[in-house]
Amino acid sequence: MKDTIDSSMKSVKTDLYQHHDYYQIDALLSEDHILARDAVRAWVKKEVSPIIEAYAEKAECPEHLFKGLADIGAFGPSLPVKYGGGGMDEIAYGIIMLELERGDSGIRSMASVQGSLVMYPIYRFGSEEQKMKYLPKLGSGEYIGCFGLTEPDHGSNPGGMVTNLKKKGDGYLLNGAKMWITNSPIADVAVVWAKDEDGAITGVIVEKDMEGFSAPEIHGKWSLRASITGELVFEDVYIPAENVLPGVKGLKGPLSCLSKARYGIAWGAIGAALDCYDTALRYSKQREQFGKPIAQFQLTQKKLAEMVTEITKAQLLAWRLGTLANDGNASPAQISMAKRNNVHMALEIARESRQILGGMGITNEYPIMRHMMNLETVLTYEGTHDIHLLITGMDVTGLNAFK
Repeated sequence: MKDTIDSSMKSVKTDLYQHHDYYQIDALLSEDHILARDAVRAWVKKEVSPIIEAYAEKAECPEHLFKGLADIGAFGPSLPVKYGGGGMDEIAYGIIMLELERGDSGIRSMASVQGSLVMYPIYRFGSEEQKMKYLPKLGSGEYIGCFGLTEPDHGSNPGGMVTNLKKKGDGYLLNGAKMWITNSPIADVAVVWAKDEDGAITGVIVEKDMEGFSAPEIHGKWSLRASITGELVFEDVYIPAENVLPGVKGLKGPLSCLSKARYGIAWGAIGAALDCYDTALRYSKQREQFGKPIAQFQLTQKKLAEMVTEITKAQLLAWRLGTLANDGNASPAQISMAKRNNVHMALEIARESRQILGGMGITNEYPIMRHMMNLETVLTYEGTHDIHLLITGMDVTGLNAFK
């Protein structure tokens, strides 16, 4: 009887996710990895997939999902349990991001920002008091966080920031503005980077009720429409000394956080690609023209074969990066390469998948156009496509093209 059930389940699994694991990468994963993946996949199917098109169409963030994301361990999966994390490894973190982005890039962004850009810097650079005050509440979803680095006039050049801290009494006055900040209009806390009076970049924790702090929402986005985005504006915001992150000075602080987030994106983009590929594969087998399914035509098979090839290459790249990260050996340049390659791959697959679906590909009956629009942003944020290319170029030549 068990053999019959196992055989039936295997058949269902094969039908649902045809060729999603072309090189049997699952064999390289631990039981914990598989359990985490299946749990997040089930949650996305139940909680995200039925509502995401409606929220994207309305350009509204499904804020109620923050609690669910916390419940499935999506906030700081690789941070210690003591500090509100999941206590898992970096591959588990990547897999969780992949499954979330299979649902929607905006949902993955909600988790990625909370875990990698808010919890991680507090964990790595914060005092023990700061860790215990903020991290458990961020991990449980009681607090929502955001990360302030990009400015209206300083995106790819964060070192040019003008947001500043000036000493006042026992604390500091924070002035300036940040732009394109995920979660900012609904955030309880913001990890913000500013220059102190010596010109050193310093991290501070800003709470939403601090006088002079506002976070207006940015409207009119055609991409990441289910993710809420805004500004951070600081007008003589008093920052107590205990809200300054004591463990870092300089750009290495925010850049290390970006590496953590970029790593998750390298995995996450594969999820969007898989959803587009799976949609196109299913459709091509059902849609008939000239008396046969379009999957039987050579050009359709070319598209599908190239898609699964590129996805497989991206999966192997992400898995190897994960093993390096687990050993503490994943360099920022290696992470840049994976982020750049995998997001570009996913965007190209979204475009090819849309062609297979023809006119139906532009409707919200299918997820492809939503993924495509989302990935246009993912290609740019956490370091643009071209900036990551130059990071790789600098790494292989030893010459800095940024100067």
